[in-house]
Amino acid sequence: MLESGHAKRTLIQLGILTIAALLIAAWQHEVLGAIYWSNQRTHVGLAINGGIVALFLAGMAQLVRLFVRYDDEERAVGALKANIHAARDIESGVWRGSLMAQRYRVLEEMSRQRAPINQSALAATLVATEASCISLPKFVHNILILTGVFGTIVSLSIALLGASDMIGATANVGSLGAVIHGMSTALSTTMTAILAYLFFGYFYLRLIDVQAQIISRIEELTTTTLLPRFQPGPESAGEEFADIIRAAAALMKRLEASQHEYAEVAIDLRALIRTYQAELKHSSNRLDDIARLLRVGFRLNERNRE
Repeated sequence: MLESGHAKRTLIQLGILTIAALLIAAWQHEVLGAIYWSNQRTHVGLAINGGIVALFLAGMAQLVRLFVRYDDEERAVGALKANIHAARDIESGVWRGSLMAQRYRVLEEMSRQRAPINQSALAATLVATEASCISLPKFVHNILILTGVFGTIVSLSIALLGASDMIGATANVGSLGAVIHGMSTALSTTMTAILAYLFFGYFYLRLIDVQAQIISRIEELTTTTLLPRFQPGPESAGEEFADIIRAAAALMKRLEASQHEYAEVAIDLRALIRTYQAELKHSSNRLDDIARLLRVGFRLNERNRE
């Protein structure tokens, strides 16, 4: 069985490293102040460093959210597996929005419809869905180091402008300040981007590892526990075939009973027809008697003789 708790341990590491980074920054605040605030003649360095920090914080916020979610996913997998082993309600205590609960409901629905279960397709769908969830961290990871390069280029451009002014006028102190400002900005933006990239890159790789662990645990539980419950095997196929034969035999018996009922109805119908014919004959005799009485009463025979 795979080890659980990867997301929680990563969150603990994130908290420890964040506290350590803040303590180091407080300890070296004078050095950092000299790098980031001294000799800043323009707001270019602050703007670029602020952009790097904002991008870094946005990516870290998404990482934390995903780590918290994957911690819930790990607990859902463990809860569902414990329910199966304890013969309890499968979804008891399982987060209904979790990937494991969704996989269980999909297998249950496919089994109810007697559809073939293609685990490879389900796994590929799960991987594609989860890959789309880390789009923002992936973008930040790829672009973060480039922001430092961008800041360096902008800062060197400022320094080169100051150097060109110094060449034109040797005594121009402002141009020397521009050169120093440009070099200081290049150093600060490069250092900010590198530190942010190292910190973010480590936890981004940890996120990929945690995601892979979650998917592997879901597929392992699906293969070893859920598929035997929902996918029909040879024995269940034989039982289904026997059920079909029994249903066909029951249907034949019902057909035979229906034929007997139809035969009884036909006998009753013939008896009804005979009764109707007898009554019709009796009615005809009565009409003849009525006609004879009328002839006698009105003496129709005597008139015919005259």
